[in-house]
Amino acid sequence: MTRTTATPPAGRGTPGTRGAGGSRRRSPRRLLAVALAALTLVALTACAAIPTGGPVRSGQDLKDDTVSGVDYRPSGPEKGSAQDTILQQFIEAATGAQDNYAIAREFLSASFAQKWNPRQSVTVRQGAGDVDRTGTRELTYTLTASATVDSDGEYTQAVRPTSSTLTFQFVKEDGEWRISYAPDGIILTPVSFEQVFQAHALYFYDPTYRFLVPDERWFLARSSTSTRIASALLAGPADWLKGAVVSSFPEGTQLSLNAVTVDNGSAQVDLSSDALRATTVDKVRMREQLARSLSTVATISSITMTIEGATFSVPDSSGTSAVVDPDVDPRPLVVDDDTVGFATPGSGDVSTLGNGLGSALSRLDPTSLSLTASGSDAAFGNVDGVWTVKNGKRPLRIVAGDGFVDPSVDDAGFVWVGTAKDTRKITAYGFAGDSHAVASTLPDGDLVSFQVSRDSTRALALVDTGAGSALYVMAIIRDSDRSPTALGAPVRLQAAAGEALGATWVSDLDVASLGQTSSGPSVVRATIGGQSVALQRPEDEATQIVGGSAHSLLLLMRDGQVVQSTGGGWDRTGISASVLGVQR
Repeated sequence: MTRTTATPPAGRGTPGTRGAGGSRRRSPRRLLAVALAALTLVALTACAAIPTGGPVRSGQDLKDDTVSGVDYRPSGPEKGSAQDTILQQFIEAATGAQDNYAIAREFLSASFAQKWNPRQSVTVRQGAGDVDRTGTRELTYTLTASATVDSDGEYTQAVRPTSSTLTFQFVKEDGEWRISYAPDGIILTPVSFEQVFQAHALYFYDPTYRFLVPDERWFLARSSTSTRIASALLAGPADWLKGAVVSSFPEGTQLSLNAVTVDNGSAQVDLSSDALRATTVDKVRMREQLARSLSTVATISSITMTIEGATFSVPDSSGTSAVVDPDVDPRPLVVDDDTVGFATPGSGDVSTLGNGLGSALSRLDPTSLSLTASGSDAAFGNVDGVWTVKNGKRPLRIVAGDGFVDPSVDDAGFVWVGTAKDTRKITAYGFAGDSHAVASTLPDGDLVSFQVSRDSTRALALVDTGAGSALYVMAIIRDSDRSPTALGAPVRLQAAAGEALGATWVSDLDVASLGQTSSGPSVVRATIGGQSVALQRPEDEATQIVGGSAHSLLLLMRDGQVVQSTGGGWDRTGISASVLGVQR
């Protein structure tokens, strides 16, 4: 574990230290569970941030009422309270965001009350915190963080517990103890966090504008959420996604007023004059980005854009909408003896891939298979290397030998091949065999799996680090002709426990990993920019995991049977296979 310590400014004393530390990571969407209900509803302090996405212009004040159905109303300080009581009650008061955390500020000294910034970050604590005295006017608060949210609304879940020690200083005012120094931000329990904050995906385009790619953020569940979303969207994607996605809004565009107004389900978004540089196509895409990003706000059903209060004409989209969260054929793609194709659940019958593709594949005994969205091209691995098949033509071996992870195809015509023993050696091949070295940012270890997202903007990698499994998602950086050149900074997600067996994309935001422990298989589903959850263990040992249709998961069991995730468990499909194929 790694210890982090928040220290007061110079001249305010030296904080005590306690505990150990850790690393942080990201993680499924709306996956708080009943298990969290056992945790206390008390909230605690240290970091919180409501993203506004950059500077805004002056305008009307926001009426910021809760929309979550839970509105905490904490109590103010009690007369004669000791320092430790004031500290605990101040932390608890962080659940009440009304009037810019007015109740929490009552615990602060007059000179410090307006300096404290509760919106800087949120720390979600695990268990109870410990209060220790380090001076007559100084206390420390030590907690273990399970997740944090930064000032842009980006959620980072701790891969392992992270201990932090925070320092608080006190002064007497009118005979009562008040806090004269506290770290910016707030601390919440998991239950409080889920009730006070909500997840919303911002949407950006892939460079071809064929897909809309989500960037999940967390905002206070207030009536001002639509403003927070629009501001964050205009500020651009998270740093780790930059270079892989684009925005249709002209650079510099921001909200003209500091609020998005909603009237009878119609959201009016007033933009700065920078938006006037938008082309006709840009205008359509701007509206589409806004509509998708605001679609999770229950009170909004339509979008209207204006420029500095003036009408902003946007033409009809004419059916050119980008694809959101592309799905795949509901039938599992399998290799079964000498047949390669789609299997029908129940009967287990396999419909061979057409155009000669199925027969071309079956002759070379695939040990892995990745099929393009069109269904006409594929990449596969076998004991002799990695191969491509295009339009049913004769298979072409693009890499000879073994030691490679299962290949993955993208929609730009590339086959991604990673070297199992070298996480830095990842190559994208054209279907004709031309190679493009990709600069990898993955840490050292053994590469277990590597898979490109269905929108071709991100890659998912499972690495055996020697100290355990590590799951990463990275942006894919391409040049002007869409040839891959590099991977962006890796963002760590929660991986399944035990021996790393594989990882897969489930949706445009959710991923899953498979591990094998001494007590059986372990499956963890994680949301990029959100939370993770351990799924029910399958009854038997699994060897492969693949994302199916409608956000389902498929497992290939040791006995060759295919099971599918259904609710909280796993059901047999009646399908048998030697290999599960990956569909784009």
